[in-house]
Amino acid sequence: MLILSIASISFVLLLGIGLYWRAAPLFDNQSLWSLFSGSEWAPSKGKFGFYPFIMGTLWVTCIAIATALPLCLLTAIYLAEYAKSSVRKIILPLVNILAGIPPVIYGVWGIFFVVPIVRDYLAPGFTEHSSGYTVLAGGVVLAVMIFPILVSIVSEVLHTIPKELKDASLSLGATKWETIRKVVLKRALPGIFAATVLAVSRAFGETIAVLMVCGNVPVAPDSVFDGGYPLPALIANNFGEMMSIPLYDSALMFAALLLFVIILVFNWISRIILNRIERKYSS
Repeated sequence: MLILSIASISFVLLLGIGLYWRAAPLFDNQSLWSLFSGSEWAPSKGKFGFYPFIMGTLWVTCIAIATALPLCLLTAIYLAEYAKSSVRKIILPLVNILAGIPPVIYGVWGIFFVVPIVRDYLAPGFTEHSSGYTVLAGGVVLAVMIFPILVSIVSEVLHTIPKELKDASLSLGATKWETIRKVVLKRALPGIFAATVLAVSRAFGETIAVLMVCGNVPVAPDSVFDGGYPLPALIANNFGEMMSIPLYDSALMFAALLLFVIILVFNWISRIILNRIERKYSS
C-alpha cells in the first residue's frame, strides 16, 4: 500500500519534471522576470510575455468564485436547513446534472446568452464599447460550471453538523437564522473552505468554455468589461501552431508549467489555512 501510494503521488512530481524539461530551452533566451513581467506576445519575434495571460487567469477565476460562492452557499443552506425532503430530491439531481454537461455546451450558452447581456445591458453603463467577450462573461460561465461542485459539497457538509448543537442554540433563544449564521456556518467553515479550494482548482484549469467567451485578447484586463486570455486558452489555441516557430513549444510548455505551479502553490497554501481553521474550531 505504501509503494502504491508513493507511486500515485510521484505522478505529480513526474508531471512537473516533464513540463520543466520541455520548457527549459526558453530559459536560455529569457529570464524568469522577463517572462513574468513581459506584456508582449510575439512568437515570431521570439518575445513571450506571460503577464497578460496570468492576469487573465486570475481575473476570470476571481470573478467566478465571487459570483458562485454566495449563490452556492445560500442554495446549500436552503437545501440543508429549509427545504423539504421532496424538494431536495428534485433539486439535488438537477444540480448534479449540471456537472455532467460538456464544457463546450456551457461555452455555446455563454456566447448566445451571457455575451449579449454583457454587451447590450451591463457594459454600456460603464464603458463606451464592449464586444461582450470579456473576463466578466468568462467568469459568469465558469461560475455556473463550478456551481454543482460547491452546492453538492457544502450541502453535505451542512448535513454533518450535529442536531444537538442547533437545538442548544435554539433553546437559548436564538432564531433559526441566527443559529445558522453563528453555529452552523462556523462549525462548517473548514468544509466550506475545502469545497471552495476544489472549485478554484477546477476554475484555474477550465479551457474550452472560457476560451469561447473571453475574447482571447493578449492584453492584461483593466476592468471586468475587457477581454482576457487565460493560460489554458493560450495552450489550447496555439498548440497546433507551435512546430513552425522556434521556442514556441517551450513557451507553451512553460505556460502549462506555470499553471501547474499556480494550482500546486494555491492548494498548498489552502491546506495550511485549512489545518489552522480545523485546529481552531476543534479546540
